[in-house]
Amino acid sequence: MENHAEKLRFALEKYPQKVELAPIEELLLDTARRNEKRPAYVKLAVPDEMVKALRGKRDRRDIVLLVRIPSEVQERADSPIVLPGEVR
Repeated sequence: MENHAEKLRFALEKYPQKVELAPIEELLLDTARRNEKRPAYVKLAVPDEMVKALRGKRDRRDIVLLVRIPSEVQERADSPIVLPGEVR
């Protein structure tokens, strides 16, 4: 299995201008919670270029990740107080 987190860290550090971020709520078309007939799902409207980058030869595909930042981490990011173990 590929280490996507390491690739994300590398891209953010070395090529931040090439990393595309879009909050899911801006792309959201439909959602449904899990029930006994089907799994939960999220339906997104994304640019055609992103869809094309997900298909084709495996070694030429882009990596598209769903990243979740928990609310407690967001609060820490906005806090002026640096806790032990946090490096800024």
